[in-house]
Amino acid sequence: QVQLVESGGGLVQAGGSLRLSCAASGTIFTIPSMSWYRQAPGKERERVAGIYSGDRTNYADAVKGRFTISRDTAKNTAYLQMNSLKPEDTAVYYCNAEVLRSRFSNANPYWGQGTQVTVSS
Repeated sequence: QVQLVESGGGLVQAGGSLRLSCAASGTIFTIPSMSWYRQAPGKERERVAGIYSGDRTNYADAVKGRFTISRDTAKNTAYLQMNSLKPEDTAVYYCNAEVLRSRFSNANPYWGQGTQVTVSS
């Protein structure tokens, strides 16, 4: 089994910063990619940022220039540094990882339980 645990959410004023962490544990051979998604009340879940082999990254247009995704491969941990936060960034943020549990397996997606980020105006 694989578990993803997010941390670092909270309440912050507009213009402030937060850093989210996502730690993966369990039977893991390698993690080709990790991503952050978010879901605001009444809205669909949307992808915010992703990081891939070779530390290639991509971002949703809404967060480009403000958010930075990174990872510590040795710790199976991804981070999301969020700067210049806006009230519209308020959402539950979820971590997703594509995990190979052995060299012979296919990659399967796993999700964390989510962490609330609230940005006040």
